[in-house]
Amino acid sequence: MKTSPDRATVIPNTVIAALSLFALVGIVVQAGYSAGLDHQVSAALAMTVDTAPQGWILFMQAVSWIGGGLPRWGIVILLCALVWHWCGPRCAVALGGASLLANLASTLLKIAFGRPRPDLVPHLDHVSSASFPSGHATSAAAVYLLLAWLALPRWRTAAWALAATMIILNAFSRIMLGVHWASDIVGGTLLGAAFALIAVWWVGPRGALQTGTIRE
Repeated sequence: MKTSPDRATVIPNTVIAALSLFALVGIVVQAGYSAGLDHQVSAALAMTVDTAPQGWILFMQAVSWIGGGLPRWGIVILLCALVWHWCGPRCAVALGGASLLANLASTLLKIAFGRPRPDLVPHLDHVSSASFPSGHATSAAAVYLLLAWLALPRWRTAAWALAATMIILNAFSRIMLGVHWASDIVGGTLLGAAFALIAVWWVGPRGALQTGTIRE
């Protein structure tokens, strides 16, 4: 299967751009330049049990629960089975591999940056690692952007809508629960998008999904 010159340059260049932006965000975070804006966003969005409706807190906790830990991996396994049905084992390996590698990269980068979690309000979700980049945001971008790309044409609009919804909900839930700064979310989303793009490049052209040639 040949790769068009446009594809051979556009996707790698976009990956480089996403990783470069991630590095820039990391530099800004480490230098403390994002602190003012981060505090403003968290002060506006973070919830407490005394000021926020209980139902809204439970909803955001549910969103966060789905996006992390065992529930996240359960969803990834189900989505791998779905894309296997759509376009074969290469697609399933791409989705599972991108999820695992993005999560590993996020974990290692958390250790490297060592950024403390927000302390503006009591946390409404359990956390045990550093803050930057957000693992939830990284996983949401990697999994759902890749899923949208792999979706069959008749499901593609719904898949892109799902990707946007999950990325946005995960982002807001982590800030509103008081466990992430906004810059953590931006960095995680850029990192996850880069892994999704790498998987897109590895899978092959989208046209092959429509003809089923990726199965071979």
